[in-house]
Amino acid sequence: MSATLFKKVDYSLAKLIHDIEQGEIGLPDIQRPFVWEAAKVRDLFDSMYKGFPVGYLLFWSNEHLSNTRQIGTATKQAKVPRLLIVDGQQRLTSLYAVLKGQPILTKDYKESHIHIAFRPRDARFVVTDAAIQRDPEYIADISKLWAGEVSRNRFVKDYIARLREAHTLTDEEEDQLSESIDRLYDLQNYPFTAMEISSTVNEEQVSEIFVRINSKGVTLKQADFILTLLSVFWDEGRAQLEKFCRDCRRPPAVGEGPSPFNYFIQPDPDQILRTCVGLGFKRARLQFVYSILRGKDLETGEFSEERRDAQFDVLKKAQAQALDLTNWHEFLKVLIRAGYRSKSMISSDTGLLYAYVMFLIGRHEFKVDPYLLRDVMARWFFMTALTGRYSYSPETSMEADLARLRPIHEAKDFIKSLDQVIKDTLSEDFWNIALVNNLESSAGRTPVLFAYYAALNLLDAKVLFSKMKVSELLDPALKTKKSATERHHLFPKGYLHKLGITEVRDTNQIANYALVEWDDNIGISDKSPSEYFPLYAQRFTPEELAQMMEWHALPEGWDRMGYTEFLTERRKLISRVIRKGFEKLFGQGVGA
Repeated sequence: MSATLFKKVDYSLAKLIHDIEQGEIGLPDIQRPFVWEAAKVRDLFDSMYKGFPVGYLLFWSNEHLSNTRQIGTATKQAKVPRLLIVDGQQRLTSLYAVLKGQPILTKDYKESHIHIAFRPRDARFVVTDAAIQRDPEYIADISKLWAGEVSRNRFVKDYIARLREAHTLTDEEEDQLSESIDRLYDLQNYPFTAMEISSTVNEEQVSEIFVRINSKGVTLKQADFILTLLSVFWDEGRAQLEKFCRDCRRPPAVGEGPSPFNYFIQPDPDQILRTCVGLGFKRARLQFVYSILRGKDLETGEFSEERRDAQFDVLKKAQAQALDLTNWHEFLKVLIRAGYRSKSMISSDTGLLYAYVMFLIGRHEFKVDPYLLRDVMARWFFMTALTGRYSYSPETSMEADLARLRPIHEAKDFIKSLDQVIKDTLSEDFWNIALVNNLESSAGRTPVLFAYYAALNLLDAKVLFSKMKVSELLDPALKTKKSATERHHLFPKGYLHKLGITEVRDTNQIANYALVEWDDNIGISDKSPSEYFPLYAQRFTPEELAQMMEWHALPEGWDRMGYTEFLTERRKLISRVIRKGFEKLFGQGVGA
């Protein structure tokens, strides 16, 4: 029988909180920031109050590992924790934050307080809001019960005194309220069971235990474990990923210097790690990432510490390139070159980051001229976004795309390979049949609609009935209370309802949408096309009107067509506009 790797230890909640506060229990940098919703914290306290079990904890006895961080933001007395949390971070963070009134680090890397309220009359826990704060029935923030600012008896008396101002209370009711609050206070004696992993267990064994756990909180995913491995073997690299992702979420302050902040994506660390592995190892499947970081030879299946170190060297180089701000901002220019202006036009973060992998490979491995690379990657991204290439089985598709590059050694062959995929994918049948069929949709966020907007940007088109360009009014830096542009129903819903067309799937067809300035949309209201279109057409010369109708795929005489005929004809014209915009990404048209 194998030696047991852990021992069972019982704790009270008060003891756990004391050890966390003293720094005896620390948090190794192998897990996520706090990601529970406040409602889940509420449910945790409700379960404990009712005497239900809330799961065991898993600790790692620490004698050698020093790459640790601790729950909360207050300085702890002990510099090196005796125990590291392997499983139970979310529960312990919740309990510590509420009982001690301490802020936690959110998934957006911001400090925040968790406020849970309690109604003693019926022992109800809720997430505190403005209404709860005004309701004398509730203890609006249960943290104050354990804060120690007043004694428990004084806390109870103050609560009953406030409630008595709003309600008449009998002696029996006061006793019941007091007992409920006492029971809440006594949650600090709630019993927990912890499994403590021996300090003789090495990092790889701890990682293996971690991935086998059926967590009672947030389900552990492959990505979580991969970041676990990264922290165990390369803590600095995990910190770099987190900082990059944190900085992507906020504009830099004056004087801070360059930043990865952008209007396209706010990535998570595991997403950027995927990018690094794709660049360094030409692999997309997470199972390969797991193997690579543990030192497995993907051909022979053998593990070795030397191989792990060598593969981490490759990863470190790839991560340095992926996090390089020059590379990052040059890639963001690729998206703009492709006609995409902001996150609102991106239907897949995975597709965006896979395009970044290809960009980095072209830039660093094949040394493609930056001017040529921007165009080839712009048309590659346009193709993948338009077709939803990475929307279904993305890892399988990316594995195939990366495999296609392995035998290539020269820049011209890299460009040729990508352009061949583009040509094969965007065939005549795609433009004339598949794309037209895909436009028969009422989905509010769909790749073909965003590709149409991108094409309008590439064609330097103006908004319908406006002198302003689409690209100007879709600029994410243009922030107003009301969107600068709106998706206008060319056949207004009110008008269609009069015709008996009421189903959302029919009224909200992509082919019934056009971009207009919002005040024009308000002015059109529910007028029929034959009523409002001639009035707006008077704003333009015949030449300007013809160009506008081409950009916005309006068939000749569209305002007098039947609705079904209009949709059919406009889908064909939208497909042509998308194709024409896409061809702007080639020097001499498709196939150049």
